[in-house]
Amino acid sequence: MKILITGATGFLGTILCTQLEAQGHELVRLNSQNCDLTQQDSLLKFNHETYDQMYHLAAWTQAGDFCLYHPGEQWIINQQINTNILAWWQAYQPQAKLISMGTSCAYAPDLELVEENYLTGMPIDSLFTYAMTKRMLYAGQLALHKQYGLKYLCLVPSTLYGPGYHTDGRQMHFIFDLIRKIIRGKLYGETVTLWGNGYQSRELVFVTDFVKIMLQLAATVDNELINIGAGEEFTIRHFAKLICEQVDYDFNLIQFDTGRYVGAKSKCLAINKLKQYIPDLTLTPLEVGLSKTIEWFETQKDKLLPNK
Repeated sequence: MKILITGATGFLGTILCTQLEAQGHELVRLNSQNCDLTQQDSLLKFNHETYDQMYHLAAWTQAGDFCLYHPGEQWIINQQINTNILAWWQAYQPQAKLISMGTSCAYAPDLELVEENYLTGMPIDSLFTYAMTKRMLYAGQLALHKQYGLKYLCLVPSTLYGPGYHTDGRQMHFIFDLIRKIIRGKLYGETVTLWGNGYQSRELVFVTDFVKIMLQLAATVDNELINIGAGEEFTIRHFAKLICEQVDYDFNLIQFDTGRYVGAKSKCLAINKLKQYIPDLTLTPLEVGLSKTIEWFETQKDKLLPNK
């Protein structure tokens, strides 16, 4: 197949492209350097190709407390990106199936994180803008399917982790930040301070597992929104203890800053729908995935673990 990917050089995009290429597909990789998706005519230069699938991974966001300080920019930039993709899809690539990424923060924190609730209630305030742009992306796919019969798939991931995360100094998702801080504590004797009291819970999916599931669903399921999660969550303290065991650091030395931003207290996706499509779902065990991620961190020591 001929496949177009936005966000192709990001964490998920890089691994997705590797897998697609290994399957023999012909890829067109878009990133911020070769295509500014905020510009309305940016995709016109790709009109000469006819695509079977398009994976829309691009989004303007970062981990940590980034969303707290850029809500207006997030609304404008992500709406531009998503509207331009949707409009180009409808006008020039209606034969293609559009596979997009949703976000678990689109779910209201007081409701079950089941697909029927994706557009229901109010997302958490600190992530409201980003969450609503993802809801609008899904609403656009629904509308274009309803009027024009376009095929789509919207996948809602839990937090992804594994080797190959960004090393450019941007804020990291919690699990990478945990690993970085604890390894630095071990190597350099730095104080390890984690945000919150450590009892907030999170769910993780190993990134290669996610890509495998995504490809399977993209090949077999049309016009659905599907959560992709592990079906279980653990506290930050639990993750920290596992990392401490693997790097031989004393967990009791960790400090917790309860005055810092922690986001949602709990976030675990319901995966009953996913299991209907993939009954034999198997995921990388957490301890194995953490070990592989820690090993990768150590190969990136100069970038991620420099001695300040």
